Amino acid sequence: MASVIVRGGIGSLEQEVLVGRHRLTADEPEGQGGHDAGPSPYDYLLAALGTCTSMTLALYARRKGWPVEGITVTLAHSRIHATDCAECETKDGHIDRIDREIGLAGPLTDEQCARLLEIAERCPVHRTLTSEVSIRTRLAPGPPPAS
Repeated sequence: MASVIVRGGIGSLEQEVLVGRHRLTADEPEGQGGHDAGPSPYDYLLAALGTCTSMTLALYARRKGWPVEGITVTLAHSRIHATDCAECETKDGHIDRIDREIGLAGPLTDEQCARLLEIAERCPVHRTLTSEVSIRTRLAPGPPPAS
């Protein structure tokens, strides 16, 4: 798996993101201190969940030989009061909510659609986001790499 390298300065919030041979840009919208030069960090988080969901469903449908002609995953992130979330364990403060809507094109049965919704819950990024995550942070030795 390729390492992800993110480079930025203090002059703006724009970030250069290097993923293997791929170059991406991240930024915040203009109203939040950025220049809107690229998707925000939460946009990338939603993109990771959406792409993983779509790929997982495509692989499953292909393996089963089901007539899926297209998959559309639409996502939105928000922060809500914990008391407004009936299915959440946390009852104090705020929680992050991701709303995910999956569109399936093709002559699928109700049972196939229901099964694909179950499979969406099993995509690796979904599992990561809903499990305990350990992030270890340390200071890199020496000066930062040059751009």
